[in-house]
Amino acid sequence: MKPLIVLIVSFLISSLVTKLTTGKTEYQLAARIAMAIMLVFTAIGHFVYSNGMAAMVPNFFPRKTDIVIFTGVVEIIFAIGLLLPNYNRLAGFLIIAFFILILPSNIKAAIENINYQTGTLDGPGINYLWFRIPLQAFFILWTYFSTIYK
Repeated sequence: MKPLIVLIVSFLISSLVTKLTTGKTEYQLAARIAMAIMLVFTAIGHFVYSNGMAAMVPNFFPRKTDIVIFTGVVEIIFAIGLLLPNYNRLAGFLIIAFFILILPSNIKAAIENINYQTGTLDGPGINYLWFRIPLQAFFILWTYFSTIYK
């Protein structure tokens, strides 16, 4: 829920700032800025909650904490790519692939009741998927319409 709030609030602020600075609302730019802010926000979680998030990584992966740290760095790189005109389209494709690839971790966390902050088994549970899967689809569509769709 927090990433969604960050995305929407960042979009509203970015839309207002683009309107004030350019005289028109540049929705795609505001959407890219908002997604970049959200990605940095979620990347911070990868560093702060790395042990808890490592519990979400499917069991067949070794060095789970390293994967969590690496994906946090990747999210920051994606955020930068969204803000660079020559790279935002490529960043969009990569972010969409990333959102698809991380879905199994979210499914595992829901099935096993993993709390991503602590790694304990007192997380939101399977009902969380009723929110998380549509949210993931929303993030994918947001990325598509702000970077790839012209």
